[in-house]
Amino acid sequence: MAIFGLLLAMLGPLAIAIGSRRPASSSNRLRAFLFAQACLLVVVAVVLSLVLVWERNSLSSIGLRSVSVLSIVWGLALAAFFLFVLPPIQTRVLRMLRLDGFEKGLTELRELPVWSVALAITLGGVAEEILYRGYAVERIGALTGSLWLAGTIPVILFAVAHLPMWGRGPALMTLISGAICTGFYLWRRDLTSLIIAHLATDFIGILLNPR
Repeated sequence: MAIFGLLLAMLGPLAIAIGSRRPASSSNRLRAFLFAQACLLVVVAVVLSLVLVWERNSLSSIGLRSVSVLSIVWGLALAAFFLFVLPPIQTRVLRMLRLDGFEKGLTELRELPVWSVALAITLGGVAEEILYRGYAVERIGALTGSLWLAGTIPVILFAVAHLPMWGRGPALMTLISGAICTGFYLWRRDLTSLIIAHLATDFIGILLNPR
């Protein structure tokens, strides 16, 4: 059952991203977008059910703990790093490699209602951290006994899951940010901080980005 959970957690978002790619009409686009969010919610619900019911573990086994002042501080510090320190480095790397940035994906999101994008940011920020950080890292580590595999495999698949919508450049940048988040998780085992960082980064970087 752990193998099923891992496959669902790490490949489910990729399958959803591929299956929901860009219908022709705007109304169909919104429906496909919302359906993708519903599918992602189902994936998270199944994975959490495996943890709580099948494994009879607590959510702390995947790093989820109650919100504390320290979690908020770490989360906001990480968000500040991702918003203000990392982007200039990413821009230089993308230019050197002659890869596109996040503009294509941001343009697609701007075609959707703001409320739907806010919904996707909220769900995606929570879901991706649960699936690729907390669950995948802990379960791969338990199955293999290797922290390197536990960290590397989810980071790679996390980046690949961003390919369908964002393209190669952003996926490469996601590989870098994902590695930083995974390194932080392996150090602190604090998924709450990462969820706060993910939400703050995406809300500011996507919704408050100049339109």
